[in-house]
Amino acid sequence: MSDLPVGLVFPGQGTQKQGMGEPWRETPSWALVARMSEAAGEDLEDLLLRTSAERLRRTDLAQLAVFTVSLVAHAEAERRGLLEPGPTACAGHSLGEYTALACAGVLTPLDAIALVAARGRAMRAAAEARPGAMYALVGAPFAEVEELTRQVRESVGDAWIANVNAPGQTVVSGSPEAMAGIAERSRSIGAKAFALQTGGAFHSPYMAPAIEELGMALQNAAFTGARFPVVANVDATVHADDGDWSGLAVRQLIAPVLWERCVGTLTGALGCRRLVEIGPGRTLAGLIRRIAPDVEVWSVDCPAALDALSGVRT
Repeated sequence: MSDLPVGLVFPGQGTQKQGMGEPWRETPSWALVARMSEAAGEDLEDLLLRTSAERLRRTDLAQLAVFTVSLVAHAEAERRGLLEPGPTACAGHSLGEYTALACAGVLTPLDAIALVAARGRAMRAAAEARPGAMYALVGAPFAEVEELTRQVRESVGDAWIANVNAPGQTVVSGSPEAMAGIAERSRSIGAKAFALQTGGAFHSPYMAPAIEELGMALQNAAFTGARFPVVANVDATVHADDGDWSGLAVRQLIAPVLWERCVGTLTGALGCRRLVEIGPGRTLAGLIRRIAPDVEVWSVDCPAALDALSGVRT
């Protein structure tokens, strides 16, 4: 790919959109979609080409869609030789961690998508059993968001930190009443609050009921040694051959995503000087520019972006 140490990053739920598979439909790597449909128990081609935007908001379908497009994009980048001699490390944001595990060889694509399907179903069921909401707070330091969240938890209801995404961007998760309280008080700490279009209070104790179903699915997955290190969401730590990925996957359901620290690990301890976001949207690229402005960032969200990336190879 280049003489720069390269890290790969993969997006999570929220980047899905109607027709998101169309740009990849004519690539040789699109053949993966048919193979993965059987393992997922879902017609992924229909999901990626013809499913409405409203239906794609459903948690289980959104996760399948984002994972599949990300994996197809990665496969196409590999097929074109754009990832040679190979990345230094990788990480994924929430759902994207499963893409990272598949691309690092920890899971086969079929095992990974079976887990994604089980995870999505379990999270959807947990959210239906106990409705929740999520808000992104933009513009306030993490410490102030953390303190506001604590105050609301003590005075209004369930509220937790769900994602520490970047300087000045933190996501909170919990009961609808508590989230409304945080949004109402967000101006007091200089933050703007944005409701996220999620199906529940993800990365919080509200997802505890999903642990059993995901745990059963994890028992059927074969984890192997990674071809290169993967940085885990829950501890922002490098995991390779010694990664307890079953345990990490379960913890990720109810623990915050430490994305800012994950990027810090990629660019710090692992020395990645170019980070390539592979999958739909460019959300992670925007966060990375805030976390590590001195690092080169590329997004691969369509085949044309692969053409652009080929032009920077040295």
